[in-house]
Amino acid sequence: MKKAYRIKSNEEFAEIFKDGKTTANRQFVLYAVDKPGQVHFRYGVTVGRKVGNAVTRNRLKRWMREMIREHQNAVQSDKDYIIIARKSLLSMEYHAASKSFIHVFKRAGLWRGNPQEPAD
Repeated sequence: MKKAYRIKSNEEFAEIFKDGKTTANRQFVLYAVDKPGQVHFRYGVTVGRKVGNAVTRNRLKRWMREMIREHQNAVQSDKDYIIIARKSLLSMEYHAASKSFIHVFKRAGLWRGNPQEPAD
């Protein structure tokens, strides 16, 4: 995805952690902040050190970025998101993790749905 979709700076992360609404399931924690007038959503992904070694954490971050790319049309566009991976994500396959990703967005009420996707 383009750089315009990413959240990178510590200040932006801190602002979203402070002002964002939190939703979680066993695999992900989702922070979301309204950004009225923003044309597209922005996202940041993070995986804590307790989750695994650097190789494992980077793999999980690649997974999360791919999930965002796959479902970018189904996510509300006027928000900033931070997605945090939890340790239980390690024991899952990608497809099951993707379903859990959708679940946390639905649970937060931020899922618009995608007409090209089959319903769960």
